[in-house]
Amino acid sequence: MANVKIQTMDRGPLIVRGEVELVDAEGNRFETKKQFALCRCGLSQNKPFCDGAHSGNFEDCVRAKNVL
Repeated sequence: MANVKIQTMDRGPLIVRGEVELVDAEGNRFETKKQFALCRCGLSQNKPFCDGAHSGNFEDCVRAKNVL
């Protein structure tokens, strides 16, 4: 998993790129692709994956703080 990238999209999902294993609270594995989107808004009907339901209904723009 050395080449994994997770990107927060403005007013949207988390984009996951790379080979990762995604499991639920009981350890059951979700089928994933090399790139997929995870819901952050809670509106998706396909959780934990994003289905675009956030469009126009989610106003979060996360920015990393510079840590020295």
